[in-house]
Amino acid sequence: MIKGYIFDYGGTLDTGGQHWGKVIWHAYEHQQVPVSEEHYREAYVHGERTLGRNPIIKPEFTFRKTLETKLRLQLEYLHEHVSSDSPLELGVSSLMAFDSSIKPLMSYLYPLLDELYENTNQQTFHSREVLMTLQRHFPMVLVSNFYGNIHTVLREFGFENLFQQVIESAVVGVRKPDPRIFTLGVEALGLEPDEVVVVGDSIDKDIIPAREAGCHTIWFKGEGWTNDPVDESIPDKIITDLGEIL
Repeated sequence: MIKGYIFDYGGTLDTGGQHWGKVIWHAYEHQQVPVSEEHYREAYVHGERTLGRNPIIKPEFTFRKTLETKLRLQLEYLHEHVSSDSPLELGVSSLMAFDSSIKPLMSYLYPLLDELYENTNQQTFHSREVLMTLQRHFPMVLVSNFYGNIHTVLREFGFENLFQQVIESAVVGVRKPDPRIFTLGVEALGLEPDEVVVVGDSIDKDIIPAREAGCHTIWFKGEGWTNDPVDESIPDKIITDLGEIL
């Protein structure tokens, strides 16, 4: 019998199941940022690794500030590593008419930020409505790989009173896909693993380790970082909209 829920945050409650790398790439496309997807992916990985190794994100950073930091790291990387001798790699030869300053790519920073932040507000509004309904019947815990500022972000989007406890990797020292982080979530609920459902967007980081921790699983299926085939028999249930949980 299900008595409680554990939710992932990034890619689950804030993007409608889409991997953040893809969400940002679609904004690049919409804003016509003159870089290839291949170069963008390199910049995205560089940015995530930089943030993982360095305490750049502070506990008081809002999501908007966090996103701005991510985008700035990406655009700076692209400026430094995409050769100006190869305009075809950028896709727009006229970009080379600019001087060597960072302004050409950095000029896309705030258009990207505004678009992505508005989309996030829409997604989190929907997620919040679903969770408010679910909260009437079940206790919930959040388990997330984040940068140490998850509480600030949750307040920003109105999630702060929905979870019995928040388990953040940067605080507890355990990161997905380590199943122990889900065990911490189960313990926070005061339940047995087989009484808990874990909801997440990643098969590798959410669903598989949650199963290893003994929990039931719901995979929020959206656009992934890669097109690699996924064994859809792994999760107990698949949804494409968070409202399907209800």
